[in-house]
Amino acid sequence: MSLDVTSLYNRRADQRWNRVCTADLIERVTWSTPEHDAIIGLDGATSSDRYARLTYREADELANRVAHALLGAGLDRGGRIAMFVENSVEAYVFRLGAAKIGTVVAPINPALRSDVIAHTLGVLDPGFIAVDAELFERVSPGLDEAGLKAHMTFEIGGSAVAGTVSFDDFVEGQPDREPSGTVHGDDIAEILFTSGTTAMPKGVMLSHTSATLAAHGFALSLTRGLKFESDLVLVTCLPMMYHIGHHIFALATMAVGGTFVMGRRPDPAVIAEALSAEQATALWGGSPAMVDALTSELEEQDISLPHLTTVTYGWAALPPSVLDRLRARAPQVHPFAIFGQTESISCHRFWPDGDDELYRRTSPTENYVGYPSPLLASRIVDPLGEPIDENTDTVGEAVYRSPVMVAGYYKNENATREAFRGGWFSSGDSCRYGEGGRRIMVDRLKDIVKSGGENVSSLRVESVLVQHPAVTQAAVVGLPDERWGEAVTAVIVPRGQAPDPAEIIAYAREHLAGFETPKHVIYRDELPSTVGGKILKYKLRQGLTIESPAPDA
Repeated sequence: MSLDVTSLYNRRADQRWNRVCTADLIERVTWSTPEHDAIIGLDGATSSDRYARLTYREADELANRVAHALLGAGLDRGGRIAMFVENSVEAYVFRLGAAKIGTVVAPINPALRSDVIAHTLGVLDPGFIAVDAELFERVSPGLDEAGLKAHMTFEIGGSAVAGTVSFDDFVEGQPDREPSGTVHGDDIAEILFTSGTTAMPKGVMLSHTSATLAAHGFALSLTRGLKFESDLVLVTCLPMMYHIGHHIFALATMAVGGTFVMGRRPDPAVIAEALSAEQATALWGGSPAMVDALTSELEEQDISLPHLTTVTYGWAALPPSVLDRLRARAPQVHPFAIFGQTESISCHRFWPDGDDELYRRTSPTENYVGYPSPLLASRIVDPLGEPIDENTDTVGEAVYRSPVMVAGYYKNENATREAFRGGWFSSGDSCRYGEGGRRIMVDRLKDIVKSGGENVSSLRVESVLVQHPAVTQAAVVGLPDERWGEAVTAVIVPRGQAPDPAEIIAYAREHLAGFETPKHVIYRDELPSTVGGKILKYKLRQGLTIESPAPDA
């Protein structure tokens, strides 16, 4: 063992006693309160009752067994694992076990179409693939396209897929002691694929240091109003496996030795029951529409939440009427909005209680997202990259600098170079300064539609629609919708007689994932465009209205 006691820079903190590793967040709590509940899985979020409630000691030992099993399967530092899973205790502990030995996990949204799944697998070139039993039929065409097979099954909604080992059998007989292995904070812990302006997702590389700092930074907000930080009990049923939210909710909870309660999928009734049963102090609620639906459930079931202190939401402004109704059920609650992205989850934060007059005067018409967190340098720039004066209401692009930042797009140097042009990360979101320098989120510079928390590539949807024989031109935009945040809306120039919109939607559904499929179809004689033929979507959105709410699926 070499000990360097002379160098003052270019040092490597990668020994077990000084490393930064996301999985160490659970191991360290075993030295203080090992029998404290770490992870609780609600109905459907486990394959077996024995995983429904894990203490920090149990979670750490299970993660160690995962790590040893992965080593036995030939995985080690820098190896890549693809996961096609929804929320479960086992899948989350599995990713922590991979982190212990420096293996990179890439949870991929199982709702993606087979061609996109095949593309992500081609970029990733994984050495190991894990799937949920109930999702295998959905993702198997993409695996086949990529010429790959699954190795392990989480037995949720079914038995182990033929040719794979079950999670239980995979870890059976493995030692629960810590594995040996080198991990450095700058090592990539995970790759999350996120949509951009192109049809195919890019692999966002996230390091152990980035994730750990995000967790500690966000824990400061989640523990407000608590007597002790370890009193944190956070509930969510939103995606935690293939979304960046797990850094600032699951890992943040573990960073303070709290309890993380995870549901399988969003369900207001399940969330309401869990908040009450677990005496939760915090909730990741998602969109204001989801918070509204939860509030209605609390009212219908006559549930009070005296322990709830924080509710986090995003994507849009929370109507004051919803907050007032929520507070009637949870009198100690202080909600706050977040504004960030997979590439930079250090986040802007807006506390309605801190700016009550401004909030009630502007919401929900204006989406105030507040100030950047202390981990984030953020400014708004014009198209030339020059800073915009805070005293104007000029709209520009939000750009960031932070240690909680994407390391790059995996195997995509051009996209990485473009994202960091000018020495700041270009978010692709348009913002302006509001009162007191607070940021207001205006729109996305990129034509991505955020529907139900998912990023939808408009170019990808358009490329499918124009293949329909009755379609000459197609443009896809997002229109405000109470349930989805934005409803994917197709504006089409028909070829001759316009077909029934249901025919277009059905055609799209055959070729796209559910969340990508248009909820509405509008016909126009022509689309506004430049001389070169580029469709001007900002002009297209003007005057577009939807008279009926978007369907549930």
